[in-house]
Amino acid sequence: MSQVEAPRGRTCSRRLRPVALLASGVLVLPVLAGCSSGEEESRGKPPAQDIAPADRDLVADGGTLRWAVDTMPATLNAFQADADATTNRITGAVLPALFTLDESGRPQRNPDYLESAEVVDREPKQVVLYKLNQQAVWSDGREIGAADFLTQWRALSGKDSAYWTARNAGYDRIEKIERGANDLEVKVTFTKPYADWQSLFTPLYPKQVTATPASFNDGARAKLKATAGPFRISKIDLEAETTTLVPNPRWWGSRPKLDSLVLTAVPHEDRVEALAAGRVDMADVSASAAERISYAVKDAGRGGRPLAYGPGADTAPSAALKSWALAHGSDEELAEAAQEARKRAAAAEEKYAAEQSALAKYEVRKSLEPAYTQLALNGESGPLADDRVRRAVARALDRKALAETVLTPLGLPAEPPGSHLALAGQPAYTDNSDALGKQNTQEAQALLADAGWTPGGLRDKPDPAKAGGEAGPSDKAKDEVKEKEEKKEKKEDKGQASAGPSAKASGATSEKASEKAPAKASEKSAAENNDAAADDGKPGDRGTRILAPGPGAALQRQALERQAASLDDGTADKAAPGRGGMAGAYAPRGTAAPEEAAAGGPLGKDGKALTLRFVLPSGPGSEVLRSVGDKIAQMLDRIGVQTEIVKVEDASFFKDHVASGDYDLALYSWPSSAYPATDARPIYAKPKPASDGSLLVEQNYTRVGTDYIDQLFAQAVGELDSEAARDLMRRADARIWAAAGSIPLFQRPELVAVRKQVVNAGAFGYGDPRYQDIGLKKAEAAPKK
Repeated sequence: MSQVEAPRGRTCSRRLRPVALLASGVLVLPVLAGCSSGEEESRGKPPAQDIAPADRDLVADGGTLRWAVDTMPATLNAFQADADATTNRITGAVLPALFTLDESGRPQRNPDYLESAEVVDREPKQVVLYKLNQQAVWSDGREIGAADFLTQWRALSGKDSAYWTARNAGYDRIEKIERGANDLEVKVTFTKPYADWQSLFTPLYPKQVTATPASFNDGARAKLKATAGPFRISKIDLEAETTTLVPNPRWWGSRPKLDSLVLTAVPHEDRVEALAAGRVDMADVSASAAERISYAVKDAGRGGRPLAYGPGADTAPSAALKSWALAHGSDEELAEAAQEARKRAAAAEEKYAAEQSALAKYEVRKSLEPAYTQLALNGESGPLADDRVRRAVARALDRKALAETVLTPLGLPAEPPGSHLALAGQPAYTDNSDALGKQNTQEAQALLADAGWTPGGLRDKPDPAKAGGEAGPSDKAKDEVKEKEEKKEKKEDKGQASAGPSAKASGATSEKASEKAPAKASEKSAAENNDAAADDGKPGDRGTRILAPGPGAALQRQALERQAASLDDGTADKAAPGRGGMAGAYAPRGTAAPEEAAAGGPLGKDGKALTLRFVLPSGPGSEVLRSVGDKIAQMLDRIGVQTEIVKVEDASFFKDHVASGDYDLALYSWPSSAYPATDARPIYAKPKPASDGSLLVEQNYTRVGTDYIDQLFAQAVGELDSEAARDLMRRADARIWAAAGSIPLFQRPELVAVRKQVVNAGAFGYGDPRYQDIGLKKAEAAPKK
């Protein structure tokens, strides 16, 4: 499924691993004494892989598989900032991966490289001992050993700025690396505990690449001096846009079944044509392309009758008769035009039929990616800087309906993700969404009313500024209030769900085309439309803004903190008498939605409409996002929140809008990781002010975070007890839900068109490919169940 996702970086460079960022997610139930059946149920089931599995003896020796990729690799160094998905696919086939992910997303020791790997000491310092496979060698014949670990650590530790690295997480915690009892043992000592040590040294580069900044920065961009995987790089053809991998003659494991694996760069919009032309044998495809392939299979059984789909298939007999009549009529000008149109239609039908005949040789294998699409709420400034408004937006969403819109037509399970840090079936998954609460229009309206957004607010004018002592609390008084709140928060071990301190105006640029979501004429006058378009509710200054909560907001915050805290200690927070509805983020006790709000209609405050800029990509591969965006706009309209939908080019969507903070609402995807304490931390870290007045957000593009969430991540990454670490992540996820900066909507579908003879490849789900097993099934072989 083609969608815009966060740029791939650290969190995205693994098969999170992918990269979710860009990068990208782990949790268990509060009861930690063993793994009960209830815990297993709470984790859900991982999506089944759809790869046509076959035993190796049923796979033919030889053949070529042409696998479509998005682009040619920008670099072969997976630790550089411009490493991409193609980089990761190549390195997965040609370099050592000490741990790989199984179909449930669990890291598993790779016996091709490791006989064992374990923590042998915890006190006074953590020590990990790797015992290497004695047959493991680089393509130049040298044994894989401690020298390779040592130089990679030095390159990625962050201590030498001459190395151009995109990340150093984990490597910066290593104190030393040394040879063990023999050449096949590598001992790694850490300065402080590191829970995600299994994420390190994958991929592992030879010392020829990592020994010097020059070889690391430039030497591994277009070639690798040595490899040690089942395949090696034979040729990178920039003109043909192909990267050819062939079996590594020094490979000591199971021999690759294929003679060659050709990674071919094909844009998503050209993949149906490339499949039909036979230029590729396997490609990730969009939902519309997958549908067309399924039609091709149906058309193949029509015995030469006209196609049931495609150009001309839905032409009514009356329309066909009219076209024929015009083409053979007495009006020569009309006849000529009709004849040309009929020729073009016939050519299109012929081309489509030929392509469908070729596409019938493929099938679509489908699963769910280890990634989810979220609604991001920019909490840096404007209405969404108020956590009550963010929670109201979140409570207005029917996440189940949105997931069904995307996944049900594909025949995939449509359960909305309950965690930001793990997905159903992963070992640490727990549904923590009750920390926010389920969809509830009435409570969403009450939250907005408590925040001051009411139907009458469109008519109100702001009070004139008071002079002198009437101006309100002094800065000193505000600081004292803030200090008391922080002390109380720390004492109660609570985290505040607040936005970053810096304010930033985020208007649409004149170069970008904007489309406003249509409003019901009966609910909105033309004058109100103009007012909403003229002001998006965001302040124009860049100064620090501190929202001093009133008594009502304080009560509301306490209710939310109790709900999130209940997930910390494993208890369910029951709804207080009189609240009604589901547990979650409530307005102050006893608060009801105003009659006007309950009846619907746009909301405002001080004469300004509550309008949010909803930025969406406009490219041909983003139809699903735009459809989901339209449905979200309709849901928000029911609680009086207006949306201004702004469609921008795919190429600029992330860099110029999401990353820069030029949006109120946006849809994009994050991967889920087997190592969330490391990979997810920068996504949810509280933004910090920089010396120049800007905001350092790392990968937290919602600009929403708390000190307590940061503390939980810091504890988890150093917790060597896996159950305790997962509980810390579960508690962090509950606080992320409560902060309402990121609302997971649905897991991304994985749709892969594959030639029917290909086995052990397709929709891999959470698992990593086993490249040496991919091949073409023998004529008499059938895939195993």
